[in-house]
Amino acid sequence: MKKKIFYIVLGALLLARSVCVEAQQPAGKVPRIGFLHTGSASDPLNKLRLDAFRQGLGDLGYVEEKNISIEHRYAEGSSERLPELANELTRLKIDFLVTANATAARAAKKSNVNIPIIVVNIGDLSGLVASLARPGGNVTGLTHYSRELIGKRLELLKEVVSKVSRFAFLNDSVVMLKDAQVAAKALAVQFQLVEVRAPNPDFEGAFRFMVKERIGALVTEATPLFGFHRKRILELVGQNRIPAMHSEQEWANAGGLMSYGANRIDPYRRVAVYVDKILKGAKPADLPVEQLTKLDFIINLKAAKQIGLTIPPNVLARADKVIR
Repeated sequence: MKKKIFYIVLGALLLARSVCVEAQQPAGKVPRIGFLHTGSASDPLNKLRLDAFRQGLGDLGYVEEKNISIEHRYAEGSSERLPELANELTRLKIDFLVTANATAARAAKKSNVNIPIIVVNIGDLSGLVASLARPGGNVTGLTHYSRELIGKRLELLKEVVSKVSRFAFLNDSVVMLKDAQVAAKALAVQFQLVEVRAPNPDFEGAFRFMVKERIGALVTEATPLFGFHRKRILELVGQNRIPAMHSEQEWANAGGLMSYGANRIDPYRRVAVYVDKILKGAKPADLPVEQLTKLDFIINLKAAKQIGLTIPPNVLARADKVIR
């Protein structure tokens, strides 16, 4: 009799669990992810990022075109296209949207995308989440931003070019400018914002301005626009022999002098955890934004040699990676 009761109870529990799972994900329905990219499908770096994302999904048991599907849209460096592409993805009845950065997430919100939005690399958090611990809306993900980062980049660059007193901050907006000015004041250097904006970015004009103003070194900020034009910017940096510090290690790997910041490939693997949690019923409002804390300092000695710069041994010794 006891054994019979046990099996009845066990059967009821299994049935309840089955009903619960079916309530979260209708039987036979393959969850659909919309992935909104600011860059190009032909960029080798994007392939590495997507491979990392697929690996993260695979580690959690998701296989593309088997129990999950991904719809991709690429803005090809044109932020103006992002709202249109976000709307296009939502019309495909995606379950949630993954965006590469805050720019794409803002475009999606501007288009009244009300489904969960997971951001791989949130830079400026304003207007997207209420706080890191309690996002409070339909956006969550990972962030690499902290106010101290630009100061640290400027400090490292100043150690390499100790005699330089005029620095430029190359950006496509005034975001982070205040933090940059505070850091420059602490180091007693002049800091000039050099803005280059879409849709027709004049990078050549920006570098002519820097040469005219006798700018001795440069800090760049990673933005979708600059990422799309990374090759051209690095060419101009080399041609004008301006020592530069970048915020993504991909820039140093591609020929830039130095970079200091978080790894931008690994977050694509880790964002799969957010996908899994939301599929299992979690709400973005309750999923804390993860702050990336592992920062890498990379020096490219090939780039230093090309512009005739010697990296001081004490700075070289602090690098996490040296490209020779």
